[in-house]
Amino acid sequence: MQGTVLGGTNNVFSVECSDAAIRQCTIKGKVLKADKAYYNPIAPGDIVDIECDALSADKGQITALHPRRNAFSRWNIKGRAPQLLAANLDHLILVTTPDEPPFRPRFIDRELAQAEAQEISPVIVCNKCDLPAAQEPAFQERLANWESLGYTVLRVSAKTQQGMDALARILAEKTCAFVGQSGVGKSSLINALDEACTLRTGTLSQKYGRGAHTTTKGILLHLHLPQTAEKPQGTQASVIDTPGVRRFILHDIPAQELALYFRDLQPYVGQCTFGMSCTHTTERGCRILEALKNGDVNADRYDSWKRICQEIKTGNFED
Repeated sequence: MQGTVLGGTNNVFSVECSDAAIRQCTIKGKVLKADKAYYNPIAPGDIVDIECDALSADKGQITALHPRRNAFSRWNIKGRAPQLLAANLDHLILVTTPDEPPFRPRFIDRELAQAEAQEISPVIVCNKCDLPAAQEPAFQERLANWESLGYTVLRVSAKTQQGMDALARILAEKTCAFVGQSGVGKSSLINALDEACTLRTGTLSQKYGRGAHTTTKGILLHLHLPQTAEKPQGTQASVIDTPGVRRFILHDIPAQELALYFRDLQPYVGQCTFGMSCTHTTERGCRILEALKNGDVNADRYDSWKRICQEIKTGNFED
């Protein structure tokens, strides 16, 4: 029998099977050792084959993992291995905020680079846009820069429902994962999209302005989206709520290749006087530095690329 992984922990996974039953399944033997590079071999959204338990109708064993269309991962410091967050996605929903917690554009730039490397279509969703900080020029300029690069940027508020219709239209009939730092309101957005959802939400630390990890493991949910003029009967969406993180560390992207995953820098890679050997920092004849000087590359984005490169090289990652 075939099924879709909804979530799991400690080698027990909830699998939604082709007969509509949800079974608690373990991995049979060493069948998935091919994915031993990951410390979690299965993620929400994975398609698997299972054998039903002969003695218990709600249990089974995972016997095979189907090839993934794509997978989103990050480097997990504690586990010292890449961590699979979600698989087989149509869109990656990158959630950020203008404040509470503070706006961190470089966090989004890392996620964008990882999404580009793994060929997943990203959508930037700015939650809490009812806050005064959302009107700050620096915040709006950064959003406009991402939009100029072709990224979809939504300005929403789970609290006031601003922009939620636009988000629902993107999610409709798709499989998407919500990712972002702790406290940006991923679970709150999901609750706002479907009133039947009651995911636990948290509050920010008053001392640090950071969110607590209220979502501790990824879970795939089927949402019933609100009715619209285009969809009077409503529609469904499959959404993966991933755990919030304080640091997003790139996986399997060397510093010398990072520019390939920055849409604004990629066209110039290989065009410099020193070709692929150019570090794009001091060399004469560097096309990226020329584009920066001419205003064709945003200075904040270039600085973000340079800082992330340094993090990869040194292993010193900021919060």
